[in-house]
Amino acid sequence: MEALFDKSKEYDEMLNKGISLSGEDKYFFIHGRFKDLAKNLSNKLTVHSILDFGCGIGDATMLLKQYFPDAVIVGTDTADEALSYARIKNSDNGRINYTELKNFSTKNTFDLCFVNGVFHHIPLEQRAEALKLIYDALKPGGVLALFENNPINPGTRMVMKRIPFDRDAIVLYPAETKKLLKTAGFNLIYPPRFLFYFPALLAFLRPFEKILMRLPFGAQYYFIAKK
Repeated sequence: MEALFDKSKEYDEMLNKGISLSGEDKYFFIHGRFKDLAKNLSNKLTVHSILDFGCGIGDATMLLKQYFPDAVIVGTDTADEALSYARIKNSDNGRINYTELKNFSTKNTFDLCFVNGVFHHIPLEQRAEALKLIYDALKPGGVLALFENNPINPGTRMVMKRIPFDRDAIVLYPAETKKLLKTAGFNLIYPPRFLFYFPALLAFLRPFEKILMRLPFGAQYYFIAKK
């Protein structure tokens, strides 16, 4: 257990080495994603079950409960040690469970799939297969919320270069992500939404972000797509 917590600390240190440029911590970004997503799913989808695809150590998985308190959540990842940590630190009395991706074969089960910063780590030739797995796991009418780092934003590029596990990632431009989603059979509910325009130093400008979300300059973007 001690080794797992050491690895979690190492992961956070690598992540913070990059995002510290923004003046914020990881929770600022996690909550920013969930707030915007929950607002845009309001009255459009009843969420009883959620798949967190590429959940890592489960920090975001656990916080999903704040925004979707009635949902049962399953996190999956390829990293067995991260999942072991998540089971210890980020579980919730059977309402949050974790499974290795190699053992994941659920069909027509989830109302919502959340994916953040995962696809730029997936080899190009495997991305369509990953989206098919997600598509199959969703119920008919289920929704995928796919968040990715925005390579158009120079700050994003700087942050990724400072994070060891992001340096060699193959980024996805919004048009590429859109094409992948359509090819997988998803119907796009919205054009991409862009988030996180201003660092902490310019936080006084953040109230204007809600009118900038269609301009492709935020540090991240996401698509909401329906099966």
